[in-house]
Amino acid sequence: MHDIKAIRDNPDAYDRAWASKGLAPQTPAILELDARLRAAQTALQNAQSRRNEASKLIGQAKARKDEAEAQRLMAEVEALKATLAEQGDIERETSEALRNILATLPNLPAADVPLGEDEHGNVEVRRWGEPFAITSPKDHVDLGEGLGLVDFEAAARMSGARFVVLKGQIARLERALGQFMLDLQTREHGYTEVSPPLLVNDAAAYGTDKLPKFADDLFQTTDGRWLIPTAEVPLTSMVMGQITPEEELPLRMTALTPCFRSEAGASGRDTRGMIRQHQFYKVELVSITAPDKSEEEHERMVSCAEAVLKALELPFRTMLLCTGDMGFGARKTYDLEVWLPSQGTYREISSCSNCGDFQARRMDARTKAAGEKGTRFVHSLNGSGLAVGRTLVAVMENYQDENGRIAIPQALHPYLPGMTHIEANA
Repeated sequence: MHDIKAIRDNPDAYDRAWASKGLAPQTPAILELDARLRAAQTALQNAQSRRNEASKLIGQAKARKDEAEAQRLMAEVEALKATLAEQGDIERETSEALRNILATLPNLPAADVPLGEDEHGNVEVRRWGEPFAITSPKDHVDLGEGLGLVDFEAAARMSGARFVVLKGQIARLERALGQFMLDLQTREHGYTEVSPPLLVNDAAAYGTDKLPKFADDLFQTTDGRWLIPTAEVPLTSMVMGQITPEEELPLRMTALTPCFRSEAGASGRDTRGMIRQHQFYKVELVSITAPDKSEEEHERMVSCAEAVLKALELPFRTMLLCTGDMGFGARKTYDLEVWLPSQGTYREISSCSNCGDFQARRMDARTKAAGEKGTRFVHSLNGSGLAVGRTLVAVMENYQDENGRIAIPQALHPYLPGMTHIEANA
């Protein structure tokens, strides 16, 4: 959500920022609605004030037995009631229209975000590890089906496309990855583990900028709740409507949850395999900070996500996203992209975003420093630490051998005691 006063004070800055994300000028329509809303509010205040004044004068006129004046004033009060009703309707309708426009406009990019139209404008920040030298690498689908431990056909029979059944050692490997990530973030990086609801209401989905713009990307239940697309939604909503003492910040939370996405906008993309599924596990990282601490926290969050890939010894690169490729609610985003041998390229496995006060304004999440009277909106950040399914894909492909076996990364040995490889009939 955006501050209408800030738009009013500097509309050109907002239009320039939105233009960098491919949008036409938005402020003329916004300011027109804003002017109409303020005019209605002024008319309401004036009419209410005059009605109160006239009501008092009626009593005075009656006291001095001036019935003609009393009748005139009563007629004026009656007319003012109609004015109040009319202007009240205008205020409600205009306020709703203005709110709807502001709710569908993306966050403004930070000053150091590179300009660009799409992923081709992203900037590589750093790279870690060398791609594995694998002759004729198989993809994770062929590997998993060759081991008899990944079954897309069974999943399709019961659920349709973009689902998978994992069995045996592959299922254990997925579970181990999630536990390893959760332990790393809580034990070494200071995140507090949370087990949140997987269903949220409209307010939580709206506050984390999933509604109204992305309703088609979500699954909704028959009673109007939403299945979470990521644990970002319930974790960030922990501070919804709250005033958090500044001395308690930053709040760092993590959760391992299933995530549910309709992938409405991904028709034809990554239809093979586990890269893009309707249901998957993810370890989410969320930080709530004071406004002047979010940039520092953002860099820290990225390093926490990178630590997972380093521990698993998976080659990756860190990308700073350009204006045209950033998500709706982000003011700055880093993507981590892991090397996939079968594709001969890097693919996204984590996205870490600083949302500034964009979500906080939508959910009225504030902070207050000790000894100060006023409050400020908090800043919220979120990132994957990591997407478990995509990490499973990366481990399977990078740790394969020529016989179709999959070696277990050293960091996972404590979670899979006695296992060094995944192989058929083991």
